[in-house]
Amino acid sequence: MPRLLIIAFFVFSLTSCQDRAFYEKNSNIPDQLWGIGFKPEFQIDVQDNQAKYDLFVNLRHTPYYPYSDFSFRINLNRNALQDSSKHYELKMADADGRWIGNSAGNLYERSLLIKENFVFPDTGKYIFTVEHNMIDNPLRGINDVGINLIKK
Repeated sequence: MPRLLIIAFFVFSLTSCQDRAFYEKNSNIPDQLWGIGFKPEFQIDVQDNQAKYDLFVNLRHTPYYPYSDFSFRINLNRNALQDSSKHYELKMADADGRWIGNSAGNLYERSLLIKENFVFPDTGKYIFTVEHNMIDNPLRGINDVGINLIKK
């Protein structure tokens, strides 16, 4: 019986680690006022350009965020050259005004899968930057923004 428990624990520990974060980092927005010129950077050192990743953007906001959506751009740079830039929209609230996502006190958290099965074209250092595309400058109510890469 103890041998069976050891085997079960070993199998469980292997399967529970399959979808863990390869990289996760969040950048605080100073005073929850996101100026148009502030573009948080996330540097990733890629050693394996054959691996597949799911790429998420994380966002935490307060109830003082003034909109029901969030418009942003993700830029991917390598060797000081911009490889790609793409615009995204994130729904933040339902039609009745209730915030979507997890909450803890006065913070609401949203995560958006922006690339599934993403493969880096080469090894080396990559920099993701996030910039908001909202009309307000500064944009109030955003606490932090982040990147999360899950290795498949």
